[in-house]
Amino acid sequence: MSETQNKEDELAGTEQPFVQHLMELRDRLVKAMIAIGVVAAVLFFYPGPGQLYDLLAAPLVAHLPQGATMIATSVISPFMVPLKILLMTAFLIALPFVLWQVWAFVAPGLYSHEKRLVLPLVVSSTVLFFIGVAFCYFFVFGQVFSFIQGFAPKSITAAPDIEAYLGFVLTMFLAFGLAFEVPIAVVVLARLGLVSVDKLKSFRGYFIVAAFVIAAIVTPPDVVSQLALAVPMCLLYEIGIWAAQLFIRNTQAPEDTQESAS
Repeated sequence: MSETQNKEDELAGTEQPFVQHLMELRDRLVKAMIAIGVVAAVLFFYPGPGQLYDLLAAPLVAHLPQGATMIATSVISPFMVPLKILLMTAFLIALPFVLWQVWAFVAPGLYSHEKRLVLPLVVSSTVLFFIGVAFCYFFVFGQVFSFIQGFAPKSITAAPDIEAYLGFVLTMFLAFGLAFEVPIAVVVLARLGLVSVDKLKSFRGYFIVAAFVIAAIVTPPDVVSQLALAVPMCLLYEIGIWAAQLFIRNTQAPEDTQESAS
């Protein structure tokens, strides 16, 4: 039996009834929910929902005028907003375990060359999303809030609403987290054959323009935050082109590898 036939029969005998697949999916989802619940319970007691919100609000509070504080315009906001922060933090902390459950569910149905493609993409996309969120929190927020407070008239006393601040933070986190997924998108498009690497290289100029347009739309109207989003997107696009060539070369199916060698 040839090597190609061995690869084709790699999943032979691993089929499961549809109902068994549903039961396994249910078990994986339950485990993921339990993990999130356990993390949320731990965070509820230490450091606590209030302290988590204080940590999230620290970049803004540091740039408020002396003695100024944030306000809550809704009756239930002081309860609901920290609770939302608690659940969001619990999900992010438990995300590696959640993704592991997803991987454990889909991995048995993948060939070895497909596993070499999917697992690195799952891990790298998670890491890149966290890097984007951290970059936004530790660098971008400080620049944005400094610009806003420096631009505000002296006759205005800043007192941001906590619910509006939460919406702003989540929007920015999502924008930077997704922006840092550019290499993953480039790799997937190239690996699926939807766009060639040469086309991606020729599209470089258009992507730079698109990156600055996106940055102008999703970030506040200051040059620093717009550059902080657009420049990393451009650099990550170049990294994605390099990674796409590497992935295409190392994740080909055995029969594709033989055909390209012949």
